[in-house]
Amino acid sequence: MSVEVDTIRQNIQSYLSGVQEVFSRLPLDEIQKAAREILRAFDEGKTVFTMGNGGHGSTAAHNVNDLQKHLVSSDDRDEIVVKGRRLRAMCLCDSISTLTGWANDAGYENAFAEQLKNWVQPGDVVIGITGSGNSQNIINAYKLAKEVGAVTITFGGAKKGNDEPYTDIYINVPTPNILWVEDVHMALAHLLTSVVREEVQRKYE
Repeated sequence: MSVEVDTIRQNIQSYLSGVQEVFSRLPLDEIQKAAREILRAFDEGKTVFTMGNGGHGSTAAHNVNDLQKHLVSSDDRDEIVVKGRRLRAMCLCDSISTLTGWANDAGYENAFAEQLKNWVQPGDVVIGITGSGNSQNIINAYKLAKEVGAVTITFGGAKKGNDEPYTDIYINVPTPNILWVEDVHMALAHLLTSVVREEVQRKYE
C-alpha cells in the first residue's frame, strides 16, 4: 500500500511541477497586449465576447463572470468600488437555446458567428479559447469579427492553428498536455481580470 501511495504522490508532484514549468514559458508580451485591449474596451464602452467548445466553453463563461463583476468590486462582496462604469461582456456559450438553435439551422460551425452578427461592433474584443486552434466555429466568428473591425484574441495550445491568420493577439500555452493547457487558460482568464482590475480601479476609483 505504501508503494501505491508513493506513486500517487509522485504523480501529483509531477503534474504540479509540469504546470509550473509551462507558466514560466508563457508569452508575456502577448498577455500584456491582451490586457491593454480589455482595458481599452472598458474605457471606450466596447464589448468583450468569449467563446470555446467543451471545457473551454466553461472557461469562457467563467471569464465573463469575472470581467463583469470583479473589475468594479472589491474583495468585500458588498462593496462596489467603481460606480457608473461596467465592462460589457458576453459569453457566446451561455444561452443553450440560442447556441443549439443556430447550430441546428446554420451548422455548428456558424453557431458563434451568427450570434456575433447581432452584437459585434468595431472596437469590440472577441476572445476564443481553444486547444487546437482549428475549431471552425471559432474561426468563422473571428472572420466576422475582423470584417467588422473587432480585435480577436486567442487562448491557444502548444501550436497555432488555422485560426492564426484571423487572430490579432495569440497567447500560446506551450505544452501538448491538454489538461495543463486548460489549467493555464483558466489562470490566464484570472490573470487578465486581475491586471485589468488594478488599472480600472486605479483610474476610476
